[in-house]
Formats: sequence, C-alpha cells, structure tokens
Amino acid sequence: MAVTDVNMVQPDVTLSLDSDGVIRSASLSRAYSAEKTQGWVGRRWTETVGSDLSGDKVQRMIEDARANGVSAFRQVTQCFPSGLEVPMEYTTVRLGGKAGLVAVGKNLQAVTELQSRLVGAQLAMERDYWKLREVETRYRVLFDASTDAVLLIRPSDMHVVEANPAAIRALGVAPVDRDFLSELPAEERQAFQSMVAAVREHGRAPAVVAHLGPDRAAWTLRASLMTTEPAQVLLQLSRAGPAQPMPGRNEPVPLENFIERAPDAFVVVDRQGIILRSNAAFVDLVEMGSANAVVGERLRRWLSRPGADLPVLLSSVQRNGMVRLFATTIGSELGREASVEISAVGDSDANPDTFGILIRDVTHRLETPGAVSGSSLTLGALTSKIGETPLHDLVRETTDHVERHYIDAALAMTGNNRTAAAELLGLSRQSLYVKLNRYKSDNRPATVQDGE
Repeated sequence: MAVTDVNMVQPDVTLSLDSDGVIRSASLSRAYSAEKTQGWVGRRWTETVGSDLSGDKVQRMIEDARANGVSAFRQVTQCFPSGLEVPMEYTTVRLGGKAGLVAVGKNLQAVTELQSRLVGAQLAMERDYWKLREVETRYRVLFDASTDAVLLIRPSDMHVVEANPAAIRALGVAPVDRDFLSELPAEERQAFQSMVAAVREHGRAPAVVAHLGPDRAAWTLRASLMTTEPAQVLLQLSRAGPAQPMPGRNEPVPLENFIERAPDAFVVVDRQGIILRSNAAFVDLVEMGSANAVVGERLRRWLSRPGADLPVLLSSVQRNGMVRLFATTIGSELGREASVEISAVGDSDANPDTFGILIRDVTHRLETPGAVSGSSLTLGALTSKIGETPLHDLVRETTDHVERHYIDAALAMTGNNRTAAAELLGLSRQSLYVKLNRYKSDNRPATVQDGE
C-alpha cells in the first residue's frame, strides 16, 4: 500500500533564471514563507548573494550550466530581502532552448550545527586522551628525572621490571628482568621480603636499610604499592651524602625560525580575526606579495566556505580551548581555491586575546583524479530529456534528485544512522523510511544502528 508523505522535503530556494542569470521567478520552502522575493525578479542572481566570493561561484555555476547543461554543487551565502544571510548549497541546470536555467538550493545551517557538535565531541575525546597521556608523561618525567634511585619490583619473583637512570648509575642495576634479591647480602634478604609482603597487604611498611652496589654502601629502601599496577611495587632508594647533580639541559631552542620556514601556513589573529602575524607559507597560500600585505587584513577575507568561516572557528576555540582538523576552503587573491584543515589554539585557556592558527593545504590529498560526480551524471541524464519531457516533469525529477542527494549526504554524515539523519533533515524517522523506500536506496550494512 503506497504511503504519501505530506512533509515531502523540497528545496529551500528554487530560482528560475534566464540564460544571463537574471531571476525570472523564485519560490521558497515553508521555512522562508515570510520572505518577500518579488524584489529579486529582474535582478541578477549574483546581486542577491554575499560578498564572500559567493558572486564568483554563482557566475561559475551559470557558465557551467550554459556550457555543460548542469553545474557542480557549490556553497554560497544567500541574502534574503529581510537581511537574513543563510549558507546554501546550489546546483544549476540548463532547461534548453530559451527556457533558461533553474537553480535549486538547500539550507546548510543544519550541516553547520552538526559539524560544530562533531568538533565538540572530537575535542572531548581528544581532551580525555591527552589527559591520560599527560599523566603518563608526568610519571615518566618524574621517574627519569628523580635524583633518587627508583625501581619497579615484581613481588611474585622479586625481579626488576624497570629502573630509572639514577638507579642504573648508582647500583648498576639492569632494568630488564633482573633478580633484585641477588643484589642484596644474604642476611638482608629476609627483611626486604618482609617489607614487600607488608606493603602488598597493608599498602605501607617501615623502611629497611640494605647494602647495595659495588661498594656495598648503605641505602634506605622505601616501598609503596602501585595503584595502577597492583602486581608491582615501587622501590625508592636513598643514601646520605651530596645529592647527584641533575643531568644538564640545553638552552630552549627558539621556534621563530621553524615557524617561518614551516611548509604549513601559520597566522596569529586577534579576537576580530585581524591578522597580526603570518609566515611565508600563508603568504604563498593566499597568493599575496608579502607578509606585510596580509598583516592588518581579516582572515575571513580568504575563508570561502559558508558555515565553516572564522567566527565558527574562533568560537569553537573559546569554548573548547583548541580546535583540530577544522575543514574549510581558502580562496586566494588570484581565484584559486584550496581545501584546507585548520588547527587553532588561544593564548590562554579562558577568554584568549590572540589565536594561533595552523592551516594545512589538503587539496591534493582529497582530490581523486578522473572521478565523475554521481550527481553530475544524473543531472546530465535529466538534461538529455529536454525537448522530450515537459518542463514541469523535468523540474520535479530535478527536485527528486536533489532531495535524494541530501538524504544520502545526511546518511553519510551520520554513519548511516537513520534517526540522526532524519533529525538532521528535519524529518520524522517514518518519513525518512518512506523516502528511502521510494528511492530504493536502503543499502545499509548490517551493522548500521537505527538509534532510538
């Protein structure tokens, strides 16, 4: 029995254009029913979008549609008559003859919100991971830097599990599975074993004195139970006399030269996103003449992806302390676009005044030479029907294709979790099931979780 979905997903914006990109008519979804688009009619499409390279992208879509019948999907900032600015993803199709073009756009705000939530979840996982690494690093630093000899003993056989440099220097104890009892005089072994047994049972025990090393010097042995490794005992040895000097340390190496010569772009910006400093790689990335030419400019001048711009980046740093692998695009002064990954950190954990931003160009890593977009192939097939199929049917098929494109994209972004994809698209889960059945795209792996 067929089920009709009354909440059918439709494009948020559908524009009918002439071949020069002048708007003939515009229709909006219910979400924008309050917007009055009569003022768009007779204006060029490029005049209704933002100034962040959106006009160039719109012109490129129009030219591509006129030349090839269909354009690639591009993200632009659509400016509505009320002053509202919304990130949109558009594609443009040539209708044939003098019918002109049709441009279909979908709101990307939900994608932006999901991206922000994914960034937050990733940062939370990374914070937990780095906390564990920090604890391990602190333990290792303290263990190796201690001037007292420190050993880890396995109580079951009294073998040395690990020894710090001070213990190796002072006692000649190898850290690899050496019997510690053999280092003790025979008459002192019983006292040492009793101390270890008491530590294992009660967690503490009085220290004992033992004679160790080639010179059989007197050492005070104190033992404690490792809480993270119950099968190991931490043994600290100390003796009277001057403390051993700390190993020498080199002077800190200045980072200035390394940052300037780094292959990845690096900039420092203030809270308004104004560039205070940049290295040579950033100057090359945005194709400017010198570092002086970019200092004082706003970084968002070159960030060209709506929903992944500088305010989103800086607010994420202020909320989470840092950002890693923030995906966006950089547009250069000469019109070249590059896909980049951004890592950023503030000069303090709370309310930073300046931000250090590392920008890595991943264009060549992400590109797949010779790949043909499935959307382009499908829209190309629709274009071939011009002259054989009425315009109304062509528009309906184009709308269905765009709807399926966004459903597939939402499923891909949520790991094929239907509940999450439905929420992202603003649908009920049942409505999404109906559409999947209608498009016959229910090809999920057996491990996919629907969620509740």
